[in-house]
Amino acid sequence: MASCAVALALGVLVHQSTFERSMSLGRNRAFSELLVVVDDYRRTGRTPAHANPAEIPPVLLQQARSTGQYITWYDDRQPDIPWMWAVQSVGGQAVAVKIDMGPEIRSLRALDRHIVMASLAVLAVVVLLGTLAAELPNRRLRRVARTARRIADGDLEARSMVGRGGDEISDISATVDSMADSLRDRLLTEQRFTADVAHELRTPLMGLVISAELLPASEATELVRGRVRVLRTLVEDLLEISRLDAGAERADRALVPLGQVVEESVGRTGLQVQLTVTGDPAADTDARRLDRIIANLVANAHRHGRSPVEVTVNDTAIVVRDHGPGFPDELLADGPQRFRTGAAERGRGHGLGLTIALGQAKVIGARLAFANAPDGGAIAALHLRGNTSAPASFHSARRRGRVMPEP
Repeated sequence: MASCAVALALGVLVHQSTFERSMSLGRNRAFSELLVVVDDYRRTGRTPAHANPAEIPPVLLQQARSTGQYITWYDDRQPDIPWMWAVQSVGGQAVAVKIDMGPEIRSLRALDRHIVMASLAVLAVVVLLGTLAAELPNRRLRRVARTARRIADGDLEARSMVGRGGDEISDISATVDSMADSLRDRLLTEQRFTADVAHELRTPLMGLVISAELLPASEATELVRGRVRVLRTLVEDLLEISRLDAGAERADRALVPLGQVVEESVGRTGLQVQLTVTGDPAADTDARRLDRIIANLVANAHRHGRSPVEVTVNDTAIVVRDHGPGFPDELLADGPQRFRTGAAERGRGHGLGLTIALGQAKVIGARLAFANAPDGGAIAALHLRGNTSAPASFHSARRRGRVMPEP
């Protein structure tokens, strides 16, 4: 675009300068011939053929008679036959001459064509060389952009390493790599801290569990046992998160009937859920991890939402919905965060259930999405990979569309 702008500016400048020079030469020629004609008219009194008022343009004739001075005028009313007029009023008689400007205009048009062809040829070379020259920095910038996207997607080992060119691109690349190193170190430190805390708490926790069981039955004992169970669940969740963060978990895949797995998982939670299964869907997944995901989603819906809690299995999609206040905007924007439950009206909790569910979904290659229903309530949709019909051995009675009561 810059090259085209320069070429256009130069072409217009050359065209205008050449046109003005041609007009100046035409006016000088017309004025010179007019002086000869006027001098002849004054000596002989003969009216030259050019002085016929009928041939002189009316506007030019009126100006010459009103001013008494010589007037020049470029007549381009017929573009193919342009003229340069020179008129002077002598003793009330208009004396005029006209010069053919056709050769000058045709030369100007030829010059314009040559300028256009030369500009296009030069632009073709300049644009090609400019594109080739810009490709190297563009390639380096694209590499930095790909690295940044990989880091944003969770690949903390991604590095751009575009070289030490000493330019701005090298500075950006070094900054992105340094940011990735710092982020990786911080996350590794956090993961080690979480794992160390969870492991260190296991020994005293087991002592608390045993001690709580030895206490005599009483209201205070039940309160202590309840708190110990909460602490034990928290430590187990922390250990699971540390394993997920370290990437040590691997899926044990098998073809499983989704309706049966989800029904058994919901039943083990002991919570009231309305389960609906469409058809006999099956998927290639890890049943144990799928059970963990469903249990956490159902528990989260009961803890932070309101009844009824609905679980729908349709093809390879499993949707858990409650009718509470819905997910907070921070969770929808950034995803689940450990030890953060969002808004106060969502109730108490450690914020680990959804974090574990999201981590287990990544292990089995599923996609877990969170949204709010238009009429209220939170929706967690788990989309499993693959779509397979269950074989005959998986067909069994299903309790579809019924409420599973608490035991």
